[in-house]
Parts: sequence; structure tokens; C-alpha cells
Amino acid sequence: MSRVLYSLMLYLLLPWALLHLVWRARKQPAYLEHVGERFGIFPHKMPSRVIWIHAVSVGETRAAEPLVKALQARHPEHRILLSHGTPTGRQTGVDLYGDSVERCYLPYDFAWASRRFLRRFRPVVGVFMETEIWPNLIRASADAGVPVYLVNARMSEKSARGYQRVGGLTREALSKLSGIGAQTERDAQRLAKLGARDVRVTGNIKFDRLAPAEILALGVTLRNWFGAQRPVFLAASTRDGEETMILNALADAAIPELLTVIVPRHPQRFDEVAALVKQRGLKFQSRSENRPIETDTRVVIGDSMGEMFAYYAACDIAFVGGSLLPLGGQNLLEACAVGRPVIVGPHTFNFEEATRGAIEAGAAVRAADAGELGNTISQLLGDSNRRLAMSDAGKRFTEEHRGATEKTLDLIRW
Repeated sequence: MSRVLYSLMLYLLLPWALLHLVWRARKQPAYLEHVGERFGIFPHKMPSRVIWIHAVSVGETRAAEPLVKALQARHPEHRILLSHGTPTGRQTGVDLYGDSVERCYLPYDFAWASRRFLRRFRPVVGVFMETEIWPNLIRASADAGVPVYLVNARMSEKSARGYQRVGGLTREALSKLSGIGAQTERDAQRLAKLGARDVRVTGNIKFDRLAPAEILALGVTLRNWFGAQRPVFLAASTRDGEETMILNALADAAIPELLTVIVPRHPQRFDEVAALVKQRGLKFQSRSENRPIETDTRVVIGDSMGEMFAYYAACDIAFVGGSLLPLGGQNLLEACAVGRPVIVGPHTFNFEEATRGAIEAGAAVRAADAGELGNTISQLLGDSNRRLAMSDAGKRFTEEHRGATEKTLDLIRW
């Protein structure tokens, strides 16, 4: 596919994109805020010496935290601009960085919108997190003399097959990047096969993300609210359809006094999950109630943002969602970092290396299906020695793999 055909397709898809914003706004009104930014219309300029980092949603924004802080420390005379694609990513940026960074939505990948974005902010360098390849924006950056890097890059086999279908367009975009820092050797090989030129293995920046002291203190508070002696199972970053599977598995396992904490991946689903629990006749409370959990409460809905480390610190065992269904899984490193035994489902292709490493290190186990998940939870809760061994293994695993941020800083030049 040529860039001309690609651009034509974007115009044809524009009505769908606008309808998509309206549709998503039914549950998340924030989708209709700052709409002009998606077309390169921004209310203000920034001073010169801007470092631009694109982190599309929640996971990428959190992953960028060590890099953002390192760049701020190394280049205090520069201002960080974070661009996002979703309201939840933008809000996560607010929660993590406050006013220490600027933020906006990345425009749709029209050539004219990309040029307006670059003229408005005049970045000295651009950094894309993980798997962001926007052909017109990359071309416009190259034409404007702005070096752009793809860092913490991951490329699953499934994603690589998709990019291969538009091989010419992908090769052109990748060849214009100033450099790529891949998470693993497999990621680097797939990117090189797609046409990337300067690819280094720099590691996974998510290993460098540390739990803030105040969030760990909140974890202690939550644990006291949950009940210090009560078994607590956390279902973290769950996706649509998984909550039903998990609740069925726990009903079959019939673990006495178990408190289940469910934290949906997407905040617009908080009410949906609460309704699902209510339909089953289970007493539940929401984290937003901000009060101790009653002894007859069976489920807690984690309807808060930016507190995942606290949820991990407050549980005995954590399941990391997006993995019971073929969705690719979510990041399990936060759980490992605070020493919580981790369970994942069969589908972890978006985090294959980190998951494989955690399992091999003894920090995580894989459940083949929901039924096995229930059995694994029951077994782990009944074996404190195994939980302790997994806890120690998780801490060692994350400590041994830190250092990607420094390698990424060495890659970025302007």
C-alpha cells in the first residue's frame, strides 16, 4: 500500500472516526473534549525546546514514567509534551505528572494535521512508546527535521503479520525513524524484518517503574480495610467477558471467606461490572466509597484510577487480565515488583517475553482456562510457602531486568 492510498483511506474512514468518538462518549463524555486537537487545532503554543512523547493510552503512559522523569532530570531546560489517543491515557498523564508536563491528543494521521501539530509545538525530538507507527506523521517529522524514535518497542507475531499486509507502507515509515529501542531480541527481529534499520535491544522500561511510597502506604490502608486475615484475590485489568468467567470459577472453587477485588481495565466499565456482580446476588462495595469493607462483602469493585500498585500491595494473589480471552494480556510487572504471586491465562502474546520470563523465574503461573484459574487460586491460598517463594521470585525477576531507561536515553539524540 502506498501512502497516497493510505491517506485516501483515512479520508474515507473519517465519518466512522467521528461516529466512534460520539459512540464512546456515551459512556465516556471526555471523548468529546478537545476534539479540535485530533485535527491539529491547539489552543496554545509551547516554548521552544520541547521533547514530545506519544503514549497512546493508559499502559503506555504508565510505561513512559521512568523515561519522562529521566528526561526531565537530564534536560531541565526542556519541556515535556505528552500526546495521547484516549481520555484514560490523558487522565493517567494528569495523575502521574500533574502540571510538570504539557498534554494534548495526537492528531489523526492526515498529512496536513501532522504538519500543523509540528508547527504548533516545534519539538526538538519525538518519542513513540511501544507500537505506534503513523506513516504521515513520521514522514512530516522527517521533512521538518524532527528526529523520531520508537522506544520500548514491542512487536508480537500477530501484529507483525498485520503490518506485513501493508509491507511497503510499513517499510517506508520504519525506515524514516531515527532509531528503535526494542524490548527483546524477538521484537527487534520482527521489526527488522518489517524494514526497520537502526534497531537496538534496550529492554523493557516497565521494569524500571517503581511503586511510589504513598501508593504503597495506600496499599497497607486498603489491606486493613479488606481484612488483614481474610484471603484476598485481585482480578486486575480485566476485560469485557472475563469477569463472568472469573466469578464462575470462584463460585466453583468455593473458597471460604474469600474477598475478590475486580479492577476493570477500562473505567467506562465500572458500572457494568458492578451490575454483573449485583445480578449474582453478591454483596459488593466500591473503592470509591472510601471506607472499610464489611465482613459479609464478597466483591470490591476497584473503580479508581492510578492505584494499581496499591491494589497489588493489598492482595494475596493477583490475576492479570486480558489473558483469559484472546486479547493478548496486560502488564504483570507491577504485581511482580511488589512481590505478589501472579496468575495469567493462556493468551499473553502482547507481553510474551515478560510473561515467559516471570513464569520461568517462578514468579507467575499460567492457567489454561477459567476452571484451572479457580483451582490455582485455591491451591495458592492454601500454600503460604509457595506464595512466599513466588513473592521473592517476582522481586528478584524485576530487579534483575532493570536498566532499560538508561539504554533508551543513550539511543535518543537530537
